[in-house]
Amino acid sequence: MSETQSLSRIDADLLNALMEKVSEFGSTGDGGIDRPALTDAHRDARDWFRSELEARGYTVLVDEIGNLFGRIDLAGPGAPLVMIGSHLDSQPRGGRFDGAYGVIAALAAIETFRRDGGTPRCNYVIADWMNEEGARFQPSLLGSSVFAGLIELDWALERRDREGRSVGEELVRTGYKGTDAAPRPDLYLELHIEGDAKMETAGARIAPFLRHWGALKVRIEVTGEQNHTGPTPMEDRKDAVLGAAYIIAEVRRLADVAEDTLFTSVARVDISPNSPNIVPGKAVLFCELRAPEPAMLDWSEASLRAALPELAAKAATRAEIVSIDRRPAGKFDPRLARLTERVADDFGLPRMQLDTIGGHDAVALNAILPSIVFAVPSVGGVIHRNDEYTSPEDLAAGGDVLTDMVRRIDRARADLDLALGANA
Repeated sequence: MSETQSLSRIDADLLNALMEKVSEFGSTGDGGIDRPALTDAHRDARDWFRSELEARGYTVLVDEIGNLFGRIDLAGPGAPLVMIGSHLDSQPRGGRFDGAYGVIAALAAIETFRRDGGTPRCNYVIADWMNEEGARFQPSLLGSSVFAGLIELDWALERRDREGRSVGEELVRTGYKGTDAAPRPDLYLELHIEGDAKMETAGARIAPFLRHWGALKVRIEVTGEQNHTGPTPMEDRKDAVLGAAYIIAEVRRLADVAEDTLFTSVARVDISPNSPNIVPGKAVLFCELRAPEPAMLDWSEASLRAALPELAAKAATRAEIVSIDRRPAGKFDPRLARLTERVADDFGLPRMQLDTIGGHDAVALNAILPSIVFAVPSVGGVIHRNDEYTSPEDLAAGGDVLTDMVRRIDRARADLDLALGANA
């Protein structure tokens, strides 16, 4: 039997059924979901997924930062461990595919592999990472970064939301403050929707991400003076939001100057006291600077720092960078990228190569073990919105590639060089 004839296809009915079910948790009724980390909706989704794992014979583990793992030992002690996953938390009023697809496809792929028989040579673990999105608690990739040793557990547990509730407190409240030791895999696979229109435009259906861009998550405090919006003379006002506006415009200008090599945003502003009748005394800006090369990030940070005093002074305010979360740029494992492409070719699926500008948990894991993210198309390039959509056919195609990658990796006992051999 030829390699093409023996390709493993995912159980598409199982994949679709599980995707439909997980989309009920936090549903906004318009196709989207609202399931930020450690909210009740997130807890309910995790409780359901946990029950699905247990019903299928997986050992469920929860570590101290709330990462949820479903482990199944198919090859016995000492066998290589393959991890597949993503995240079940979402952005506020986000889409149903971002993150959840990778977790659900992981379960459907392993279940298909088990059903297809044979003698497994690897053990498997599905990962649902805690707080990938960074919507409620900053920074993003929180759970996977603790797992990878990139940030300290105690520091992560102390991150707080707008209401002052900490990660540690909310882990306890939702029942996900675990004590289990996290599994230590030999490699990591992650399947995702693209979140851009490049694949759709090119007619591609599979795309490994070769590189991940670096990012600076910069928090800036602009301090003015609280006062009445009525009688306070205009020339006496120290308006923190006006100062913030000048800074926001400069953050955008940096991207315009460095076109296509720097992406920037200020997508959240916390204003105090946030009353329509008060000149605001403080504004906190959550800025992002993303680029594929360290030199560009260094330039953008230096430029922003240099501009802050003058920009703030235009509004008679002061501005200070109070924290920067740094995520370096890097390359995913090239063997896993080639394996993704080889399987796509064997399925006859048009493919292309991409960078990922957004973060994924695989970015954190890539620092310590061979990792890859590969994508299927997003209709219209929409992501983080209720009308985010990927067709069932493309979901299944991505699942097919994932399932056959599992088969080839298993045959090679997780030796990626061997898996790339002629008849893996």
